[in-house]
Amino acid sequence: MNYKLEILKSEDKNNLVLSSKNLIYEKRIQLNENSDLNQFPLVKQLFFLPFIKSVILDKHLIIIEKLDFLNWEEVQDDVIKQLENYLNNGGVVFSGNINAITVYAESTPNPNVMKFVCNRRLVNISHEFKKIDDATKCYVAKALFIHEFIKEIFIDFNFISVTINSNNNWDNHTLEIREFILSYIKDGNEIIDPAIDKNIKADKIVEINNLDEVSQKISELIETQIKPAVASDGGNILFKSYDKTTKEVNVILQGACSGCPSSTITLKNGIETMLKNELPGKISNVVAING
Repeated sequence: MNYKLEILKSEDKNNLVLSSKNLIYEKRIQLNENSDLNQFPLVKQLFFLPFIKSVILDKHLIIIEKLDFLNWEEVQDDVIKQLENYLNNGGVVFSGNINAITVYAESTPNPNVMKFVCNRRLVNISHEFKKIDDATKCYVAKALFIHEFIKEIFIDFNFISVTINSNNNWDNHTLEIREFILSYIKDGNEIIDPAIDKNIKADKIVEINNLDEVSQKISELIETQIKPAVASDGGNILFKSYDKTTKEVNVILQGACSGCPSSTITLKNGIETMLKNELPGKISNVVAING
């Protein structure tokens, strides 16, 4: 198989986006220095370079994020040549067991929150825990709270967002927590009491149907257009209320979004603007309540 990598335009000057006609990796995965790189020999080879920050494999794409101290123009030809030579000489992208459990760490816009992503479903619905007393029925969260530097935990589908106390730094704890979560899952421990993790879609439909027309539309927009983007950053957003008189929308922020320094900017420039465009004349402002 002959691999030829082409550069695609990227809006982020730190990202080198490479495209191949041949499949690179069958699904999207983001890897950094805290990931289990032994299963990804191609990416492990890239991290021998001192300027690599993270690598995303996504079907026919390789997206490489660099550190700020150099420009891609200085090194991109050498990186592409290295990758093409590796692939065309029979080098493998993934060497692990496709059924093996993996957990990798992913930074979020909130410096106090790290997102730990598993290649398995962990829960059916999202759960947030502010303290260990809240986590009596979520066994992995209760186990994580044993670490004194952990402040809050948010779990959704296949990831766990962990908030640490502000006087701690993730540089000192990322590998420890990633290994802890991976070992916990590999050992077959139950993540959460199934009784509190049941799928409640039917209940949500009933709840939404009891809302007024504008509130229903807001809730739908949050679920379909806003929540997926927020989840990619390790957080969650919930519709709380809409005031017909003031036209004010209240939302609840959870996970990495709760207490995030950039959440106010995202709220105003992103969520509020989108709702105003979709519902002209119906929205005055959006107010966030940390979960």
